[in-house]
Order: sequence, then structure tokens, then C-alpha cells
Amino acid sequence: MNDILEKDVDVDGPVVNEVERSSSAFTTGQAPHPQVGSLERGQRWTVRRKQEAVLRLLRGEPVELLSRELGVEVYRLEAWREKATSGMETALKERQGDPLQAELDTAMKRIGELTMQVELMEAKAEKSHPLARRRSRR
Repeated sequence: MNDILEKDVDVDGPVVNEVERSSSAFTTGQAPHPQVGSLERGQRWTVRRKQEAVLRLLRGEPVELLSRELGVEVYRLEAWREKATSGMETALKERQGDPLQAELDTAMKRIGELTMQVELMEAKAEKSHPLARRRSRR
């Protein structure tokens, strides 16, 4: 046992404790993905945690390994990736400063103003009754 602890091993970054020196996976004391990990029973996946998992998939991490690490089914991870990809496509399709949309917005605004004016004029006309019937003088 002491032979393992006394061996010199090349590690990138500081080792947290001596037990890690003998393990096959070396860490620097910092979790590579602090936001993403398996959840306790009864916990829910937040949008941020799903986003981190999808980003890891998009960076090229194998879906099977990520599934085991996170405790999430492969089909669910792939569904999250598909939703994220379609959301990106939708966002990238939007045009900034579309002249037709700007013209339509201006027209809708003017229609709203004119409708308001008509309603106010109708209300004023109903109140004043300029052509109201007069009583007969009999």
C-alpha cells in the first residue's frame, strides 16, 4: 500500500489528497462540470442543468458515457439535444430589422389609434344627443 502512495505520478494541477494519487482518474480538485451530475431522488432537472448536459453533447462527449454519469436515459438526452438544436435554428432564422415586419407594425399601430378615435367620437355623440326628440306642447 505504501508503494502506491510513494510513487511519483505526473498530474496536471494539484492533487486534492493522497487517495486520488493512486486512482486511475486524476482530478485537479475542481469538478470539470460542477453544474451537471446525477440528481438525488425527487429532484428535478433545471433548465440550466439540462443546458449544461446538452452543451457537453454538442462538444462531442459520447452520449452513452454522459448518460451513465448523469443517470439519465439516452433517449432523454437526445430529446434535449433535438429541442436545443431546433430552438437554435428558430432563433437564427429570425431577421433583424425586417422591412415588411416594420411596415406591418406601423400599420397595426395606426389602426389601433384610429379605432380608439372612432370609439371616443361615438361615445361623445351618444352623450350629446343633438337630434333628441322634443316633447310635444299639447
